[in-house]
Amino acid sequence: MSSLSTHVLDTNLGRPAAHVPVRLYRDGTLQASGTTDADGRIAELEPVLDPGTYRLWFDIAAYATATGQSFFFPEVSVTFTVADERHYHVPLLLSPFAFSTYRGS
Repeated sequence: MSSLSTHVLDTNLGRPAAHVPVRLYRDGTLQASGTTDADGRIAELEPVLDPGTYRLWFDIAAYATATGQSFFFPEVSVTFTVADERHYHVPLLLSPFAFSTYRGS
């Protein structure tokens, strides 16, 4: 079985993004939700992922309000495909006017 974790880093402040609400959807249906810990991580958002297409949704507006920052993108959605059995890690790097993501390990 596949599993999923995520990590959010605030490149503007140079530290992990704590308390970011995150949701996982499959085919428009909520599968799991959580909030990043003090290290900006959710170690196991979903312990069992079947093959298919998923969407991670990050509530950047809530994080911005909590940290007194302003971000151009109030939310970030990352769509990815689970094709085989392995651990999937999806990091998100934030800055006031941009974000980036990649498939981590």
